[in-house]
Amino acid sequence: MTKKCIYCKGEISKESVIDFCARCGIGVWGEKMFNTIVQNMEAAQERGDINHKGLFIGEDEEKELKKFN
Repeated sequence: MTKKCIYCKGEISKESVIDFCARCGIGVWGEKMFNTIVQNMEAAQERGDINHKGLFIGEDEEKELKKFN
């Protein structure tokens, strides 16, 4: 299963930590900044700082969200 780039609607891997393709990301931020964004997002995912929707949340926010689910 894939998801769509928020800019061009092209397909990207569902495992991607970002919601845009490399072509669009580089076009928007440049190669160096794009690579930094991907690197930081992957590190945040490994630490568990990103929820299933890709949003950064803290422990308190996560507890509050669980009350409603």
